[in-house]
Amino acid sequence: MTSFSSLFLSFFVSVLLCLFGSQATEARIINPISHLVSKELFDSIFIHRDNNACPAKGFYTYNSFIQATRSFPRFGNIGRLTTRKREIAAFLAQISHETTGGWPTAPDGPYAWGLCFKEEVSPQSDYCDSTNTQWPCVPGKSYKGRGPIQLSWNYNYGPAGKALGFDGLNNPETVSNNSLIAFKTGLWFWMTVQKPKPSCHDVMVGKYKPTKADLAANRTAGYGLVTNIINGGLECGIAGDGRVNDRIGYFQRYAKLFKVDTGPNLDCENQKSF
Repeated sequence: MTSFSSLFLSFFVSVLLCLFGSQATEARIINPISHLVSKELFDSIFIHRDNNACPAKGFYTYNSFIQATRSFPRFGNIGRLTTRKREIAAFLAQISHETTGGWPTAPDGPYAWGLCFKEEVSPQSDYCDSTNTQWPCVPGKSYKGRGPIQLSWNYNYGPAGKALGFDGLNNPETVSNNSLIAFKTGLWFWMTVQKPKPSCHDVMVGKYKPTKADLAANRTAGYGLVTNIINGGLECGIAGDGRVNDRIGYFQRYAKLFKVDTGPNLDCENQKSF
């Protein structure tokens, strides 16, 4: 029976590959992220997210994170196990920097305070790009940073809301009021190509193909390029930038927890922004 079952399975997979090609191959590796990120691991990563000092206390739950990933089945599910773990570690590191409550002498170190904030403190503007007519700003609304990725600007709130089923332009506050939507916006930003930028996901799983402009700007694949995608205009091309180093510090800590290496090109010091 064992031999027959193995033959049948091989035949079935062969038929799938003939019918659907690489899509069938990818479909076979889709697994719940909970297989790679247990609640225990999540809690050890975000040690102080529910600390009384954190404004987001009680907001970023493990269940919301896991549920949000179900809307993005390719996240953490492409490539070898090492690649999958590294991508998850990179995502969690970037959202940790965006929401950090850490400081150099913080308990458990500066990289143990991710997911401490759910919205930007003292924004310098309403983050309204009035020249963007596709996603026009609603008077009186602020498109400041919210959620784990600190989603900002009307041109991000609009398409994120359309993709995820909420009115991002009229109700941007949803991102800081709904934990599930908050995590989904972070994953939406991570997975979505916004030309000329590649997606963070494609960079971390080895699918980034640099254009001539990318090569000229020294935008090499690695965690540093992900930082460039997220906030390169303010942080890249600067020697020893503290914000970039903070992102790297989180990634190095999380990579150890996932038992993977970080890969090369961690910073964007020598890259031009998009």
